[in-house]
Amino acid sequence: MKRLALLGGGALLALSSALVIAQDAPESLLPPGFDRPRPSRAAPAASPSTPARPAPAAPAGGAVSVPVVQAVPGAPADAALPSGTKVPSLKELEAMSPDELDELLGLKPKSDMPPAARRSMRQIGVIASYEGGLPSAALARQSPDLVRAALDRNKGQLVSRWGHILLRRALASRLDAPAGMNPADFAASRAALLVRMGEGDVARALVQDVDVGNFTPALTQAALDTYAATADITGVCPVVSVHGGVRKDADWRVLRAICTAFQGDSAAGMTQLDRLTGENVWPKIDMLLAQKYAGAAGKARRAVKIEWDGVKELTPWRYALTVAVGLEPPAELMAKSPARYNYSAALAPMVPLQARAAGAERAGAAGILSSAAMVDLFSQIYEQDEITGTYAEAAETLRAAYVGAAPDDRMKAIASLWDGARDAQARYSRMVLTGYAAARMPVDGAFAKQAPDLIAAMLAAGLDQNAMRWAPQADVGSLAWGQLALAQAQRSTPVDGAALDSFYGNDPSDGYRKSRFLLAGLMGLGRVDQAAAQDFAGKLELDLGRQTKWSRLIDLAADANNQALVALLAGLGMQGDGWDKMTSLHLYHIVSALNRVGLGAEARMIAAEAVARA
Repeated sequence: MKRLALLGGGALLALSSALVIAQDAPESLLPPGFDRPRPSRAAPAASPSTPARPAPAAPAGGAVSVPVVQAVPGAPADAALPSGTKVPSLKELEAMSPDELDELLGLKPKSDMPPAARRSMRQIGVIASYEGGLPSAALARQSPDLVRAALDRNKGQLVSRWGHILLRRALASRLDAPAGMNPADFAASRAALLVRMGEGDVARALVQDVDVGNFTPALTQAALDTYAATADITGVCPVVSVHGGVRKDADWRVLRAICTAFQGDSAAGMTQLDRLTGENVWPKIDMLLAQKYAGAAGKARRAVKIEWDGVKELTPWRYALTVAVGLEPPAELMAKSPARYNYSAALAPMVPLQARAAGAERAGAAGILSSAAMVDLFSQIYEQDEITGTYAEAAETLRAAYVGAAPDDRMKAIASLWDGARDAQARYSRMVLTGYAAARMPVDGAFAKQAPDLIAAMLAAGLDQNAMRWAPQADVGSLAWGQLALAQAQRSTPVDGAALDSFYGNDPSDGYRKSRFLLAGLMGLGRVDQAAAQDFAGKLELDLGRQTKWSRLIDLAADANNQALVALLAGLGMQGDGWDKMTSLHLYHIVSALNRVGLGAEARMIAAEAVARA
C-alpha cells in the first residue's frame, strides 16, 4: 500500500504541475532580482576524478532547454533506457506484483537481511563439531573438483541404513568450503544430495543457513528442490522475492505468483496464475493445485476441483502442492512413484497418519527415520480410535510387542510384525520399529531360532550393547555369531579359519554373499587371522587386494585421517537399491577407511548390517 501511495503521489504531482503550466500568467514566487540572470563567474576546474563534460548545445532559435529532473552529479549526460527495453503498458503495470514493480523501478534489494544481521559464509551447516558433526576444516584443503564429484555423482540411494545415517551427518556438519569453491555452491551440492537421499528437512535447514542474498543459481535451484521435497511452498518466497528477475522458467513464474498471493496481494497473485494458466506453463492439474493453494491467502478464494483423470505420474511440485492443500495423491500413483515420495510422506506432518506409516515402511530401512521416531508414529496411530486397517492392527501388535505380559507373547507379536511386511525393505523397517522391543527380550535358548533377527533388530536401532548379551548363546559359525563378531566394540582374539568355515557351511545366501561380507568386514576391522583370511578368500574367489580409482582415493583419505572426505567417498561407494549391488571389495575398503579415521562405530554397524541383510 505504501508503494501504491507513493506512485499515486507522483501521479498527483504530475497532474498538479500540468495545472500550473495551464495557468494564463503564473505569478513568480521568487523575490525581486532572483528572476534575472546574474553575471557568470569563472567555471571551477574539473576534478581529476571527474572528467569535465561539454555543455549541451543550445537548440535552434536561442531557446534554453531546462531539464525537468535534477541531474545526479557524475551521471551520464544522456541517461536512457537500454536498447530494446520494452516499456510496460498501463494494463501490464496494473497486473504486476509488488516484487515485479520493485524490480522494474530498481528497488529490489540485493539482500533480505540488514548488514548487522548477515551471516558469515564460513562453516555452513547445522551440526557443529562439538554437537557430533565432523571437523569443520576437513574439506578446506581438498580439491574442489574431487569434493564436487563425490557430492554430485551420488544418486542418493544407498544400500546401507547406517551408511545413509553417516552420510547425512557429514552433509549436515558445519564445514568450510574447499579452497576455490564458492561456499554457496558447496552448500547447494550438499543440499541437492540430501534431497536425493530423501532428507528434505535436513536439506531445508542447510539451505536456510545461508542468507538469501548470497544465493547462487545452483543454491537457488537446490532451495526450490528442498522446499518441494518438504511441501513448504511459501518457504521459497524469500528466495523468489530477492532473486525475482534471475529466472523466467515455468516453475519460477508460478511460484512468484503464489508468493504474490501470500505477500498480501491475493487478487494480483490469482490474476497472474490465471494468465499463466492461459499460457499453459504448467499442466492443468498442477495449475489447479497452485490456484487452490494460493486461494487460501486473503479474500481471493475460489472453488477449485481437483481431478486426477489422465494424470500418469507424480512430480515434486505436484506432490508438494497436493499434500499442502490437504489432499492425497491416488494410491496407484504413489505405488509406482520413486521412493522419494514415500520418504516425503513419512516426514510430512500434514499427511494422514496411515500414509505416513506407509512411507515409514521404506523410510525406516533407508535410515531416514530412527527407531524412536517410528515408535512415536505408530503410537499416534494407536491413540486414534477412528483409524482402522493394516496400520491400526500393526500399532496394536507393536504395543503387545513392548508390554506383553510374557516373553512368549512379546516374541509372537514381534515376529508377527516382521512376517506381516510386504517386502524385504518393509521387513527391515519393522526391525527398526521393534529394535527396543527386541532389546527387552530375555536371553534364552527358547528364542535361539529368532536370535539372528532379534540381534539384527537391535543393531538396526543402534543397541549394540543390548545385542551383545546374546554372545554366550550364539554358536560359533551361526548368523547370530557373525553379526556379533562384527558389532562388538572390542575383540581380544582374531577370528580363526574354523569359525569362518563353519559360517560358510551354514550360509544360505546367493553366491555365499553373507560369507563374503563377513570376511570383508572382519578384514576391514582387523579382526581375522591373516592366514585364515587368505585361505577363506581363495575359497570364495575374492581378491580384496585389488585396487580401483575409488579405492585408492578412499584409502588416501583414510591415510590423511580425513573423516569428512572418507564419509563422502564411502557414500559414493554404497550406492544401490539393494545389498546385491554391493561388492565385497567396496565393503572392505569402506569399513577399513571408516575404522582407521575414528569412525569405528559406524564401520561396525555397516559391516554387521551387510551380513544381516545380504
